[in-house]
Amino acid sequence: MNTNFTEIIIIGAGLSGIGAACHLQRKNPTKKYKILESREEIGGTWSLFKYPGIRSDSDMYTFGYSFKTWDDDKSFADATSILKYVHQASEEYHVKEKIIFNQKVVSYNFDSLQNLWTVKTTNPKTKEETFYTSQFIFNCSGYYNYDHGYTPEFKGLENFKGMFIHPQNWDENLDYKNKKVVVIGSGATAVTIVPSIANDVAKVTMLQRSPTYIAALPNKDKIAGFIKKVLPRKIAHRLIRTKNIFAGMLFFNLCKKWPKTMKSYVLKGIKKELGDFPLEPHFSPDYKPWDQRFCLIPDGDFFKALKKGKADVVTDSIAVFTENGILLKSGKILEADIIISATGLKLLPFGGAKITLNNNPFDITKQFIYKGLMLSELPNFFVFAGYTNASWTLKSDLTSEYISRLLKYLDKKNYKSVNAKVLEENLGELPLIDLDSGYIHRAKDTLPKQGDKFPWRLYQNYILDFKALRIDSVKDKRLQFR
Repeated sequence: MNTNFTEIIIIGAGLSGIGAACHLQRKNPTKKYKILESREEIGGTWSLFKYPGIRSDSDMYTFGYSFKTWDDDKSFADATSILKYVHQASEEYHVKEKIIFNQKVVSYNFDSLQNLWTVKTTNPKTKEETFYTSQFIFNCSGYYNYDHGYTPEFKGLENFKGMFIHPQNWDENLDYKNKKVVVIGSGATAVTIVPSIANDVAKVTMLQRSPTYIAALPNKDKIAGFIKKVLPRKIAHRLIRTKNIFAGMLFFNLCKKWPKTMKSYVLKGIKKELGDFPLEPHFSPDYKPWDQRFCLIPDGDFFKALKKGKADVVTDSIAVFTENGILLKSGKILEADIIISATGLKLLPFGGAKITLNNNPFDITKQFIYKGLMLSELPNFFVFAGYTNASWTLKSDLTSEYISRLLKYLDKKNYKSVNAKVLEENLGELPLIDLDSGYIHRAKDTLPKQGDKFPWRLYQNYILDFKALRIDSVKDKRLQFR
């Protein structure tokens, strides 16, 4: 049995994990840390997914780090560019040498007498077990199952003689040239794949049960381009980032306050993009804007593919799979050589690792989340999670800034542990993620809760979080220091 001690263990070498490490190097340079990564490379989502056209659906000035400028002209970057950016950050801040690859976390146990975590990992290849001990855990392992995406139980799938594939397990050797392709789904992945393959296939059809709100934005931000020309790089980055944060917040709040007006405004924009392609029933959702996440398409590429007749959208339900495609409930048949099931992710909190407190099982579903970054009753364990209505990294950056201040406070007072405790009587319970999406509903029984009042309530608001995490004192009666 091999035991390794370090002050901080960061779980995951994706966008959040590398960001957390860079923040430590910048703000708490005396802290010793290791990064445990279950795969063989850094980048998380951006190195795992290989499907055609994979890109960010948030602009890179807010999806990138606060401390590292985004110097590309494109606002919405492909996976290769994002990976390059993450690698550059890891090299600039000397993070790479701290990463231990092929370390999949199986369990965590906190010993409150020693104020220490023991982390058990296995090597996915050799099955070798290793034990690490640390004072703090930064959980940056993301929110979904890295091994399997979500595929519904399709009736008659075994009948289909063609290729059936989930984008999470994309085969890079898949030849779709001149093939008939059906993409099941209407979310970000589907609207990315369709225009990316449209010019190569015989025909591609996006099959959706119900529509999603889609917004087309230019991939080159002219205002950002001007700001970069006239101002020094770091100041320009900060200014563009601030502009985009406020633009996103304004749009979100307008959608929440005047949903009917904003729906009509969005649909008018879509109609203009579509030309002769019909708006109804394919692009007019029956829910309010931002009840589910918006799909962003750079330069309207998805709409252009439809307008040119390279792609099609069918809004219908699947009755049964046949040998050559899909029979729909309307009686229509969609012929296909390849069917892509862009049906979403499976949520998996903390990578499915088991958590115990003094060797007793710790049930995360009974806990509330404090300021979006700590589970109640769980000491020295920080959760990195992003926004659902804005860029993921905006929140994970703020989380790092807050933890940096908290670590300095602990050192100053010579405290060894901190945990959050619910002191409010009759704290109301709300679902952790306030989105009406399928993947959220499927996972609601596996997630922690949020309360109905601050600091147990997630406001999904950058300004409120900036105040709470970067300005307000870290001292709080709900935090227990030992």
